[in-house]
Amino acid sequence: MTESRPPFPPFTLETALQKVQAAEDAWNTCDPERVSLAYTVDSEWRNRDEHVVGREEIVAFLTRKWQRELDYSLRKSLWCFHDNRIAVRFQYESHDQNGQWYRSYGNELWEFTPSGLMSRREASINDVPIAETERRYFGARPAAEHGREISLW
Repeated sequence: MTESRPPFPPFTLETALQKVQAAEDAWNTCDPERVSLAYTVDSEWRNRDEHVVGREEIVAFLTRKWQRELDYSLRKSLWCFHDNRIAVRFQYESHDQNGQWYRSYGNELWEFTPSGLMSRREASINDVPIAETERRYFGARPAAEHGREISLW
């Protein structure tokens, strides 16, 4: 059976927004196995300074990530889309083992196969230490806020 993950390219505004929200929802589970199923078995990632290839490496990468980045809470916004590609900007908050909170800002470029699986992901991310009192995100985004822009400031 061929794997697929709707919606499928070419994307419309509606389907691109659905794809972005589905990614946000999956990443907020902090479940590496679940998240990896949205990617091709040979998916290629560039994440900060790491190059990750394939689902096994994706699972290992995400496992390490969420062991370091505790109480992870993510928001993604559609930046633009064309055919089988989507660009997003995102922010997430997490804290380390010492209790230091961070807000991480970034951009991702995504490329999809005709079956809707992501074959390429390039992420650029910057981390800013914040006080716990500066947090904006607490768990998954409420359904009423799906598709809304995230505030940069």
